[in-house]
Parts: sequence; structure tokens; C-alpha cells
Amino acid sequence: MHIQFCGAARTVTGSAHLITLDDGYTILLDCGLYQGHENEMKGFNKKWFFKPEALDAVILSHAHIDHSGRLPKLVKDGYEGIIYSTHATRSLCAIMLLDSAHIQQYDAEYYNRKHKPKEPLQPLYTKEDVHRTMGLFASYGYNQWFKLRPDVEVLFRDAGHILGSASVTLRIRQGHCHYTIGFTGDIGRPNRPILRDPQPMPPVDYLICESTYGDKDHEEKPREIERLLKVIRHTCLEKKGRVLIPAFSVGRTQEIVYMLDQLATDGHLPRIPVYVDSPLAVNATTIYGAHPECYDEELETYLLIDDNPFGFNGLTYIRSVAASKALNYSKEPCVIISSAGMMQAGRVKHHLFHAIENPQNTILIVGYCTPDTPGGQLRAGAKRLRLFGEWKQVLAEVVIMDSFSAHADRHEILDFVKNQREHTQKIFLVHGEYDKQTALQQLLYQHGHQQIEIPKLGEKVHLT
Repeated sequence: MHIQFCGAARTVTGSAHLITLDDGYTILLDCGLYQGHENEMKGFNKKWFFKPEALDAVILSHAHIDHSGRLPKLVKDGYEGIIYSTHATRSLCAIMLLDSAHIQQYDAEYYNRKHKPKEPLQPLYTKEDVHRTMGLFASYGYNQWFKLRPDVEVLFRDAGHILGSASVTLRIRQGHCHYTIGFTGDIGRPNRPILRDPQPMPPVDYLICESTYGDKDHEEKPREIERLLKVIRHTCLEKKGRVLIPAFSVGRTQEIVYMLDQLATDGHLPRIPVYVDSPLAVNATTIYGAHPECYDEELETYLLIDDNPFGFNGLTYIRSVAASKALNYSKEPCVIISSAGMMQAGRVKHHLFHAIENPQNTILIVGYCTPDTPGGQLRAGAKRLRLFGEWKQVLAEVVIMDSFSAHADRHEILDFVKNQREHTQKIFLVHGEYDKQTALQQLLYQHGHQQIEIPKLGEKVHLT
């Protein structure tokens, strides 16, 4: 039996890990889209390390596009098996994959119209591919073992990352040998709004573990809502400017809206307009409301005093392109929450284009951004950005709040895997930049873990 690391190896996006049993049965953990522009990753999304038609099963940890976004491409290229996920992940994938297909088709049409190439650019997949993909889903609840076949069982446990996110535990029998393999997916954070805390996985023989923030600690939660309020007051009341919050449509947007709802309910939020400018975020928020089985105790209690934790006076959800464009030319102080979170595409890139050269404005970055994206460049202190072919000076204030991250920091990862120390034979670090992974590797060694590897893209590791 072996594992091949087919994505998110020494990088953060494109999660995909292939397990091959001794008899040739294959299980793909995640099928993510690579999001970024690293030279060595060009063409990644179009190629496979395996034959899609030969795969036997796909298990999905959660719905974020860097974990699910190549599923329609997989189906388009011949996969006909089952895609296993939690119930909420299936619901979110239904809208997120359609949104991804729309982007693929739009980008291809725009490129062909502008460049008129001899061979027209084709989208990675279409909405029709998404419809076929959703027909292959089979969903299960948390904390119940189910079988892929008689000798392979799977367990989902709540990973606390986004709605429906799960760690995956595989129990495999090969002749007289028994193996357990764990995949953390993306580990969430304890004491975060809306979702339950990450649940520890059962002890496993081999663990595939994320390492996104393997070298740092996040801000403590008690300060974040106060700091968010401080940024809004300083920008909108004192400077008469606008706060632009680039946020992923699923997870981060709902968390920020929920916090603003709490501030509004308590009477602390200034009376300024708040806009959520993302059709996907609007749809995702509806799905969040339909899956209360994922809520934590705090939100369940809050629902007793506010039956709509994702809506308050002054909050407007925007769907239309016309309303989105109008925001760019309005001068009113306001808060705009828009996707994509790394500012490399989507409506937020247009808002950034119009806001970045005004010192009255604030760009509030609330999550991880790969270094080559506009968000990553701003995090690194860039003084100018190239947006839509123009160089723009960074005159707006840039504020970074990593306390909003949905990814566990290094000590939260350490706490999540502490029950694996005595049992696990080997840990494989994935979903992280190499310097972050080496830092986490050393931290794990210092706390008694042994045999920690950082696999390269495409590398195969045999399990004994």
C-alpha cells in the first residue's frame, strides 16, 4: 500500500492525496484546484498523476475550492465513482462548483475575445460537468463509520474549519494486517464563532496533516472583535473612508457578518452601511442557515435573542453586477465584504482597484494569501500593485488580522495531534509552504513526535 501526494505538497492549494491498496483499489483524498501563479505549478489543474477513470473512490474533507475545485474536471475526464462527503459539504459544493464553472467559462470567453488565439482557450470544466459531478455525491454525518467496501471503513469528525468540514479516518484491512490512515483536511480553530471546536481524530498509524500556519501563532480571540470595531470607527467615522474586507465567500464572510450582527445587537456598531458583495456568499449564507447541526453552543444560545445571526439593519447583500459597480463610485463611508479572499479575482479586485490609492480607506486582510496574489503582496508590504494592467500606488491603510483565520496556528495544530504521539508511525506534512512546514516539523519533534516527512509533489511513500 502506498500514498502519492498529488497536490498541496510544499504549497497550500490543490489538495489531493492518492491511497493505493495492495490489490490496486484507489482512494483519492480531496481533489482541489490549484489557485496561484507559481511557475512550477503551471498546467497543474489540467493534468493528473493517475487515470481518473481508474479511481475507485473520492473522499472530500470540505468544500473550499482548493480542496474540491477539480472534481468536475475529474468527472469530465472519466471518473464515475462515488464522491463521499458530509451533508453540509455536499450542499456547499453544489453552489461553489457552479460558481467555479462560471468563472472558468467567463475567463475563457474573455481571453478568446481579447486575444483571438488560433486555438480557443477551453474552460477547465462547464456547468454541465458540475451537474454530473453532484449526481455522484453520497453524504454522511459526523461520528459514524461507513464502508467503501467490506474491508475499508471511513469516519468523518468535525474539523471546525468551515461548515461541514471534516477530518477523515480510514480503517483498512489487508489480509491479516490492519491499517489506520488519517487525513486532517484543514484544521479549524477552537473557540471560533458559529462552528464547533475541532474534534480530535482517533489515533492512526499514518497521518496526513495540514501545516498552513506551521510557523506562527494567531491573535487571541478576545481582541479581534474590539480591533474590528476600532478599524471600522477609525476608517469610517474619523477618516470618512471605507473598509474593504476581502473574504472568502464561504466561512470567513459568515463569521465576519455574525460578529457585526453581534456588535449591531449590542448597539456598538456605527450606523454605516455594510455590504456583502458576492452572489456566492449570499447563497452560502443561506446554506449556513440550513445546517444548524454544525452550530456551536454559543450560536445556539444567540439564536434565542436573534433569530437571524446573518442579518441586521444596515446590512445589504448584493447580487447584481450593476449594484456592485455602483459601490465603486459611491463616496459614502461604509464596509464592503467581498470575494475573493486573496484579491486575485472577483468583485473585490475591482473594489481594490478603486480604493487602493485613497489614504482615507483601509484594506483589512483577514486570512491567508499566497505570496504571488495581490493579497499576498499587500501582506508583504508592497508599495504598489499591478491591477488590470495598471500600476496602483498603495496609499490606503493596510491592516492584517490573522485572528480571523479559519486555519489552526502552530500550537493549535500541535494540540490537535497530541493524541497521535504514542501511536502514529509517521506524519506527512502537506498544505503549507516549505518554510512553514520545516518550522512545524521541528516543533513536533520537540514535543515527542517522530518520523515527520515533508513530501514533494508527486512523491510516493510506501506504508509497511
